[in-house]
Amino acid sequence: MAQYPHLKYPMQTVRKAGQKLAGKLYLHDNGDYTEANDVFRIANSWRDSHFLPMRSAYLSLRFKMLRNGLAGDVAARPKRMSSIRRKLRESSTKLDQMQDIAGVRAIMDDIAGVRALTASIQQKFPHTLRQEWAYIDAPKEDGYRSHHLVFHFCPGKKDQEPFTGRRIELQIRTRLQHSWATAVEAVGLFNGVDLKHHKGSEDWLRLFQLMSAEFSHVEGCPVGPGVPSRRERIEEIKGLNDRLGAANVLQNIRSATHYAETFVYERGKFFLIVYKPDHTVEVENFDDSIQVTSRLAMYERQIEDGVSASKAVVVEVDKVENLVRTYPNYFGDVSLFLNNLLRITKGQDAREYSLSPQQVVRPRPQEMPDPRLLVRRYTRWGRE
Repeated sequence: MAQYPHLKYPMQTVRKAGQKLAGKLYLHDNGDYTEANDVFRIANSWRDSHFLPMRSAYLSLRFKMLRNGLAGDVAARPKRMSSIRRKLRESSTKLDQMQDIAGVRAIMDDIAGVRALTASIQQKFPHTLRQEWAYIDAPKEDGYRSHHLVFHFCPGKKDQEPFTGRRIELQIRTRLQHSWATAVEAVGLFNGVDLKHHKGSEDWLRLFQLMSAEFSHVEGCPVGPGVPSRRERIEEIKGLNDRLGAANVLQNIRSATHYAETFVYERGKFFLIVYKPDHTVEVENFDDSIQVTSRLAMYERQIEDGVSASKAVVVEVDKVENLVRTYPNYFGDVSLFLNNLLRITKGQDAREYSLSPQQVVRPRPQEMPDPRLLVRRYTRWGRE
C-alpha cells in the first residue's frame, strides 16, 4: 500500500497551533523562526493527514461517475495554508473543525449530470455524510453556485483507522458554474485582488453576480438574490462590460497564456502548481504524497516568510492534460466564461457547455523524463 502522511501530534497540540495560525507569527530577535516553524510543522502535519481520506473520496467519486455513465472530470486538492490562515482569522472556525482542508471536486458536463451524481452519492457513499449545502438551488449572494457535501472519512481497512473522522468536502458543479468560479479567481490573480472573497472592484463583483444569474437561467435553476429582471440585468451586464473593458481583460488573460505539452507523462498522481507574481506558471508532478507535501511546505514557508509572493497549490487529477480543465484559473483559460459574456452582450443566451478539441502531443521516441524535472513555463501575461 502507498504511504500517506500521518498526524504526528496530539489533537490538543493541533488546536493550539490553530489558535496561533489565526494571529501574527513574528521573528525572534536573533532571526530564528523557531516558534513559527513549530506552528507550521504542526499545521502541515494536520493538513497532510487528510491526503489518504482525500484520495479515497476522489477514487470513490470517479468510480461513481464511471458506474453511472456520467461524463465529467474529478480533481482533488488540500487547502492552501494561506487560505487556512485567512479562514481562521475571518471566522470562528477552529483548525481541527475546518470542513474543507481536503477538497474533492466533480465538474459535470451539464446540470442533469450534477443532479444524477448528487442523488447517487446521497443514496450511497463509503463515508458518512455530515453536512450539505445546496448552493445551486440557493446561490450565494455573490453568485457562487455548487453543491457541497461534507463527509467524515470511514476507514475501509485496519491500517486506515488513524484517519477516521477526517472531513472531506465534495463540490459538484457544472462546467458552466466552474467557468464562473474560476473566472472570478483568474481575474483576481490577473488584477492582484481577492475577488473570490469580495475584495476589489465593486463593478467586477457586480458583473460576476449578474453573469451567475444568466448562467442559472440557461440551466433552469433559481437565480441568486439581489439581481434585477432578466432584461434589466442584461442591460446592466452590457454597461459593466463597456465600463470595465471586461471582455478585453478576459481576452488578454486567455491569449497571453499558451499551454503546450511537449510530452504526456502519466505516472504522477499529484501536481504542484506554482503561480508567480510575474504570471509565470510552473508545474511539477509527483507519485508520492509524502514528497509532494514536503515540497508544498517548502514553498508555503517561503510565502509566509515574505521571501516569495507566489501562490502554490497541490492538486490530483487522473491525467496531466486535465490540469487546465479542472484548474483553468491558474492557466488563464477563461474561454468559456468569455464566450458567454460576449453572447450575452449580443442578446444571446449563454451556452451551457462546449469543449474545444484538446491537442495532445505524442511522447517523444525513447524519451524518459524525470518527473521532478517536469516544469512547464507559460509566457508572461501583459495587458494590451
